[in-house]
Amino acid sequence: MTASLRRGVALLVTGALALTALPAATAVSAVPAKPEPRTVAAITAALNKDVEIPGTAWMTRPDGKILVSYDSTVVGAKLQSLTKVTKQFGNQVVLEKVPGKFKKYLGGGGAIYGGDFKCSLGFNVTRKGRYYFLTAGHCGNDAANWYHDSNHTNRIGTVHHSSYPWNDYALVVYRTGITPGGSVNLYNGRSQNITTAANPGIGQLVYRTGATTGLASGRVTGLGATVNYDDGRVAGLIRTSVCAEPGDSGGPLFYRTWAFGLTSGGNGDCTSGGVTFFQPVVEALNVYGVNVY
Repeated sequence: MTASLRRGVALLVTGALALTALPAATAVSAVPAKPEPRTVAAITAALNKDVEIPGTAWMTRPDGKILVSYDSTVVGAKLQSLTKVTKQFGNQVVLEKVPGKFKKYLGGGGAIYGGDFKCSLGFNVTRKGRYYFLTAGHCGNDAANWYHDSNHTNRIGTVHHSSYPWNDYALVVYRTGITPGGSVNLYNGRSQNITTAANPGIGQLVYRTGATTGLASGRVTGLGATVNYDDGRVAGLIRTSVCAEPGDSGGPLFYRTWAFGLTSGGNGDCTSGGVTFFQPVVEALNVYGVNVY
């Protein structure tokens, strides 16, 4: 065999080795790919569609990531179902376990009474010379008439309309002869006049008052939040670090003369703290065509 022929054979053998190595190279490259980035809107739409588990909530953080919170009731198959949805979005979704249970802050005793429940009056509003007040929609759903006392002897108004779930606001019309003021009770012998409604920004210092816990403060930690309660979902909420407890539902969220929201629900209490969600008051005012004063 000549030298040139031997070189040709060697080249053919080398080429064959290279060809047999291709499958191995292909196998090495078949590593599971990271999830393709999704838009915030697409992730939120997927959560709205696929996550209906009570005790879950989500919102978009300022850094663009979606914070998905779940309470102590989301365990076992419920938690597996939740993570099955969230893991497809990779690090675009951050899971957060919170103590206690997400619940509406409805209770028995105090402030305004309807049926077997106690809620808190939110903001007094007016339209065409008539006086009304705003409270939580889940309160409005539970009773048609609302009273100053637990014995239901002093009626203050009748529910004109309520919206829950998805929203959480109700409009109650005062009975004839009541002319309420436009201020918020601070539960310390003073009151705060309210003149304007607005949507707060993240980091905004806020105050909340309620029939059970009185005055509390905190900051806005998120906007456009969604929460799944036992009996339904509410979206577009203000998330805060303010505490609240049963009976505080419907109470006002505000800062100085600015009205921001109505207490919806959350987890924890005013001893251990927690997350509280509020229905934006601007939405309710626009729907009902009423104004704070």
